Amino acid sequence: MNMNRLNNRTKTKRNMVKSLAAFCVGLLAFGFASCDDELDVMQAYPFTVETMPVPKELKQGETAEIRCELVREGEFNGAVYTIRYFQYDGEGTLKLDNGLIFQPNDRYLLENEKFRLYYTSECDESQSLTITVEDNFGNSFEWETEFNNDTDTGEVPSGADTLTIKEGGVYQ
Repeated sequence: MNMNRLNNRTKTKRNMVKSLAAFCVGLLAFGFASCDDELDVMQAYPFTVETMPVPKELKQGETAEIRCELVREGEFNGAVYTIRYFQYDGEGTLKLDNGLIFQPNDRYLLENEKFRLYYTSECDESQSLTITVEDNFGNSFEWETEFNNDTDTGEVPSGADTLTIKEGGVYQ
């Protein structure tokens, strides 16, 4: 009878070891099946555009400088950024710091993360425009800028306390 008990215990241990081995093999098979060989590379990172304060009032013929910086939450070498604008009130001209004059709603390549825009008033009424920066992954950042006609002379426009008037009406 002792031999039967010993055989039963040995069989029970073998069955437990076999069950544990089968469980481990099943767990490994599940783990390998749920793995993916491809890396998950994030390409589209959110971004914003930060600007310095701009004057709120411009006379016809005056130019306001808009200092901008593209602030990205991450970087991907293949990211390309473009800029465009739409003017829905008044008349004026917007150009990039390299001298490129923008046409409304046309996209232009942004080559630097820090850039300057120059808006020149071409009317004596209020002006409003929307500026949009987009990447090649479908993300965009948009902001509005408004200028009122300044009928006073010789005064620094309100809201321009961190800016100084430079020759030619350009604000810095």
